[in-house]
Amino acid sequence: MTTPNSNPGFSRYNRQTRFAPIGDQGQQQLFDSTVLLVGCGALGSFIANILARSGVGHLLIADRDFLEISNLQRQVLFDESDIEAGFPKAVAAARKLAVINSEVKITPIVKDIDYQNIQQMCNGVDLILDGTDNFETRFLINDVSNKLNIPWIYGGCLGASGQSMTIVPGKTACLHCLMPDGPPQAGTSPTCDTAGIIAPIIANIASVQCAEAIKVLTGNLPSDSRLLIVDLWESHVRHLDLQNLNQSKNCPVCDQQNYRWLSGEKSSFSAILCGRNSVQLNFPEQQSMDLESVADKLREIGDVSVNQFMLRFQTANEAITLFADGRAIISGTDDIARAKSIYTQYIGA
Repeated sequence: MTTPNSNPGFSRYNRQTRFAPIGDQGQQQLFDSTVLLVGCGALGSFIANILARSGVGHLLIADRDFLEISNLQRQVLFDESDIEAGFPKAVAAARKLAVINSEVKITPIVKDIDYQNIQQMCNGVDLILDGTDNFETRFLINDVSNKLNIPWIYGGCLGASGQSMTIVPGKTACLHCLMPDGPPQAGTSPTCDTAGIIAPIIANIASVQCAEAIKVLTGNLPSDSRLLIVDLWESHVRHLDLQNLNQSKNCPVCDQQNYRWLSGEKSSFSAILCGRNSVQLNFPEQQSMDLESVADKLREIGDVSVNQFMLRFQTANEAITLFADGRAIISGTDDIARAKSIYTQYIGA
């Protein structure tokens, strides 16, 4: 086995190995690790950058989206040349990281992660990192994490606030313990496009996730269940103790192994509408939608028309039609991954 001291390439990590909790042994553990990063947007691009520089041996980057100019305000791994090149985010990230650290392996995965493919992506993975922007995918990660006994690190940001939580199956509370009623209903919560976001909170939460990743991969597992909550605008930092949730032993996921997201029971379903350049999205968990409430949020960023049956919102290149029963039609694309991204961007998930 190659060791940090015997491989000249490992000299780049000598400041990191001098940190006693890591040392040479911890650096070798990082180099021998495989991490799945789900999402390579704001959080994900920062995480990918730091983990590659830290010497994580194999980083799989899964993302379904392409770059836009508005991404550059907070997605620090990319620049204008990446937009001009037209590569998907996962591919653009892999190309950048290969120049930053040629000794680590970067595998881009340009796919929409769902219940049908996530288990295969997790083969041989030691840790899953959340770089997503929607709770449906996070609950899916939570299920596969518990089923396959793979730790994962949740992170989320909005405005100037963010949260992070490290989840170790059998040791800490899981996401379902924290949110037993499931994700917030789409349209009820603001998104980055409706409420905005500042880059410093991205760097803050992603840094926490990276530090937690390094701890987990070097065997320094958390000793308790906590949710970190940060508000940079108000300069507030607090921890929510989740030990009671973990000790209740009443969670359908981590105590009863009931994986309803991973089975597809709770996942959204999509269909390309033939001849219409549109995609229809259906959400089994969503029986109704308050169209007026959604319209109020969207009016701040674009033109909206709404009645008791449906809402229509025009973006730069596509149109979103929402129905009172929770369905959505994204017009202007027949790419399901793109349609989901547009929905998440403006409506939430």
